[in-house]
Amino acid sequence: MTDPLHTELLRLAQEAARKAGDLLRDGRPADLAVAATKSSPIDVVTEMDIAAEKLITDLISAHRPDDGFLGEEGASSEGTSGIRWVIDPLDGTVNYLYGLPTWAVSIAAEQDGERVVGVVAAPMRGETYHAVRGQGAWATGAWEGERRLACRPAPPLDQALVSTGFNYVLEVRSHQAEVVRRLIPVLRDIRRGGSAAVDLCDVAAGRLDGYYERGLNPWDLAAGDLIAREAGALTGGRPGERPNGDLAIAATPGVFEVLQRLLEDLGAWHD
Repeated sequence: MTDPLHTELLRLAQEAARKAGDLLRDGRPADLAVAATKSSPIDVVTEMDIAAEKLITDLISAHRPDDGFLGEEGASSEGTSGIRWVIDPLDGTVNYLYGLPTWAVSIAAEQDGERVVGVVAAPMRGETYHAVRGQGAWATGAWEGERRLACRPAPPLDQALVSTGFNYVLEVRSHQAEVVRRLIPVLRDIRRGGSAAVDLCDVAAGRLDGYYERGLNPWDLAAGDLIAREAGALTGGRPGERPNGDLAIAATPGVFEVLQRLLEDLGAWHD
């Protein structure tokens, strides 16, 4: 039985993600430009990232004024309710800047430090993914009704399709490229979608056998990690660790263990 609080949080996250997704899809200016940079000149923020985060935080605060926030574009407050919202208003900003379709709105709710709700809206796909802890993962599409998500049965590693991403700091990117060079011969292939949230949902939906990346922030993976796990995937970081900035991995059982060991051997978590 779903906790009524979790149901409330899910519905609020879905509404916020839908409205932010509509804003980003329908309100994208033809002359969209970079508003700021973060870790490097190619790690960009647009005016739409900022507007989407404000929409989300304003909407949630209007319903739950005592909750806390952690957002990529600066939303940060402790709150007093035990609930914290972890928000990436536009995951895949560079894709969005260039007019590529792989971007998403990612919203997760934590209760006393544990993720309990995750929603990822991918407007250009016409899909929204969601999960409540212990209740499975689901997708709703523009062309079909709600369907339960399940990760793929494990193939041999040499038949596994794995996605990854690259950091914006040159030295880290160079090391990541070397790891990919050494991985490609032992996999079916590697994809680079440009949105961690979408990649994690693709693992959940059986469209990828695995995904890994170094350098993610909590807002990059909070919702997608829960959705992947509720779809039956295993997630983690280095052996014995949760997904974190050093390394985040999500994969179908059987691929996860082999991929984690291989990434550890290749030193995917350091330069």
